[in-house]
Amino acid sequence: MKPITKPGTALGRRHLLLAASALSGAALGGCMSLGGSDPVPTLHHRLRDPGLAATPALTTPLRDALLVQALPGGTLVDTQAMAYARQPHVYAYYQHAFWTDRPLRQVPRLLQQRLQARGVATAVGLMGEPLRADWLLTVAVDSLHHDASSDPGVGRVGLTLELVDRRSRQRAARRSFTTDAPLPSADATGAAAALSQALARAFDEAVPWLEDTLTRLPATGTPRPPGSGAPG
Repeated sequence: MKPITKPGTALGRRHLLLAASALSGAALGGCMSLGGSDPVPTLHHRLRDPGLAATPALTTPLRDALLVQALPGGTLVDTQAMAYARQPHVYAYYQHAFWTDRPLRQVPRLLQQRLQARGVATAVGLMGEPLRADWLLTVAVDSLHHDASSDPGVGRVGLTLELVDRRSRQRAARRSFTTDAPLPSADATGAAAALSQALARAFDEAVPWLEDTLTRLPATGTPRPPGSGAPG
């Protein structure tokens, strides 16, 4: 039979300290809420384009059709977990907050919707859809995270876009965009709002660049020789 340990003894005090340590570790690990016994709710945030509704349409589309394709990305964007960083190049994930869709899939979808609303082409689709197009716009999500090095921090977004002439299989133009937006609150909800705003700002810069590039390129060009220059 195991002996009963009295709280007043040295062994009893040791047991109490071990129990308190275990309880503290469980709280920091997210196994329980700090405010009581109720579990911390898990929230799913949708990455949005706040600028979509106010996008003015062009009078005349610049092309008949345009396809948008996502390029492979790193683990920070190819997951539903929401990333933050308290110091440069060191990332962690929110424990109880996630994206409804992986940014790697959601960002091209939102860009397609923005280009369609703008009327850059008569039809704008995603790669894999039954749409025949001579022009392909690839989008790489270079970064999308909450910079928490200050309080409440900022949402940072980095995109790289490439316009490809599918007839000649040549890259016509390439450009990177880096934007940010301040968090309204120092939490995952504030991070989701700031990252959505930063993404909209990236689109605000990317769409005029694409329009200018398409305006300067011939609608029915001829294949360019390998290594030839391209407008950027």
